[in-house]
Amino acid sequence: MPLVVRTWNVFHGNALPPRRRGFLREMIELICDDSPDVVCLQEVPVWGIARLEEWSSMQALAVVARSPRVPGRAGVRVTRWNQGFFRSAFVGQANAVLVARSLTAEDRGHLQISDSGRERRVVQAVGVGGSYVIANLHANRGREVAESELKRARAFAEAASRVDEIVVLAGDFNLRDFQLDGYSASAAGIDHILLQGASVSAPLVWPTERRERDGAVLSDHAPVEVTIW
Repeated sequence: MPLVVRTWNVFHGNALPPRRRGFLREMIELICDDSPDVVCLQEVPVWGIARLEEWSSMQALAVVARSPRVPGRAGVRVTRWNQGFFRSAFVGQANAVLVARSLTAEDRGHLQISDSGRERRVVQAVGVGGSYVIANLHANRGREVAESELKRARAFAEAASRVDEIVVLAGDFNLRDFQLDGYSASAAGIDHILLQGASVSAPLVWPTERRERDGAVLSDHAPVEVTIW
């Protein structure tokens, strides 16, 4: 059966341009509304991890990339004074992989891919349906830096895969116009879903109007999706 995979950097739940209020719930409900099989998320506020399964109706596996500076509800309350301004300054951020409840999901661990002194970035690996390993990553800016972090993420994902599993690399790569040897073609922009070992559709970047809600454009990134056969 085809597998629909999406990735979205949710910009800490912000709109574009940022507003005082956040839109994280609207984002999760939107990206999961038509029942995709796998959704990879980046820049999820840490407080939102506990809400992902409720809002998505999917299994949620998350890893914290940067811990909150202000623990508990206090950081959330401060951020809500002006979501667009504070972003993740107090509440931290996480990566998360959402998996349809009809599929098995197995945590295969995570790895810090950033060097010491840079903003902490991670890749997480999730086994899906006994046939795929999904690696969800968020790389730092700067081409050489992003390429180095992608190299680490790729090595981790391939090591986390099992015999005959299809390796999928998804997330915010912070890279444009590149080709990863042995993997499918990259998308336009900096968000990608690459895989080896299966047929895949051309990457679809959502048009802006598809992520508009109540006059707001959700996130400064567009979701990207592919269908794997």
